[in-house]
Amino acid sequence: MRAWVVRSPGRLDAVTMPVPRPADDELLVRVRACGVCRTDLHVRDHDLPPHASPVVPGHETVGEVVAAGPLAEGYATGDRVGIAWLRRTCGTCRSCARGQENLCPHSLYTGWDADGGYAEYATVPAAYAYPLPGPYADEELAPLLCAGIIGYRALRRADLPPHGRLGVYGFGGSAHLTAQLAIAQGARVHVLTRSLAAQELALRLGAASAGDAYAPPPEPLDAAILFAPVGDLVPVALESLDAGGTLSIAGIHLTDVPVLNYQRHLFRERTVRSVTANTREDGRAFLAAAIEHGVRATIAPYPFDRADAALDDLAADRVTGAAVLSLPG
Repeated sequence: MRAWVVRSPGRLDAVTMPVPRPADDELLVRVRACGVCRTDLHVRDHDLPPHASPVVPGHETVGEVVAAGPLAEGYATGDRVGIAWLRRTCGTCRSCARGQENLCPHSLYTGWDADGGYAEYATVPAAYAYPLPGPYADEELAPLLCAGIIGYRALRRADLPPHGRLGVYGFGGSAHLTAQLAIAQGARVHVLTRSLAAQELALRLGAASAGDAYAPPPEPLDAAILFAPVGDLVPVALESLDAGGTLSIAGIHLTDVPVLNYQRHLFRERTVRSVTANTREDGRAFLAAAIEHGVRATIAPYPFDRADAALDDLAADRVTGAAVLSLPG
């Protein structure tokens, strides 16, 4: 099969490799579409330390089940499934027992620990695959599988009150899905991003305002989510919070955070929270909410043979919405 792999920092190489064989509890999936996530960029550039090398990136994968191991349950040949970031957890540690499998110290991830969806075929443990809803095209579904799920968890971690005021810092694949969900649930959303194209998209999607990331929002915020992997924005976002507000940091990688001033940034019970991966329950809940509220991704399509260009464009902030690789047939 054709695939793209990361071998060395900053490079994505096109290769031919054998079609993977599913383990006993896994599905073999023929890939139809795969989203291009900023985490893939961190894997390519070794911002995340390599866990496997070479590795096929990609963890927003939509495809069709073509085979299954003898212990794989719940799916049949021909079913459309999604492969997301969380690939396995131990199921027995304290975090797993508390329902916090996203914090499992033995967790494994698609496109980092094991080969992902920048390939014509991929495998996934059946227990970690998602059945996918009918009303969406493959390319529309792909960004929901990480950008959407992580954004959903970040929104939950932000503790936004009903009909609250939410600030969204950065407006890429994850943010533009999360903003739609928050707006549908009654929030006033203020988008703060340097990209004029992203600002225009935010207003089309129903944001109350859209402005520069370093400018103050038009009103104090009850909650904010930082999607841009820019540590300099942490104090900016904190200073924009009203008393009792919460900043949720959505990224897996963040540049260094400047020194915070207690009075300016944290006093009056402002809170900072990180987001680490997601649980499968997050995934199921978000997909249900996306259908209920009509959340849809704005797609920047790329053919499979331009995966390297898609990552370069993402790195240079030339992608509006979510980049998605399409595979023919």
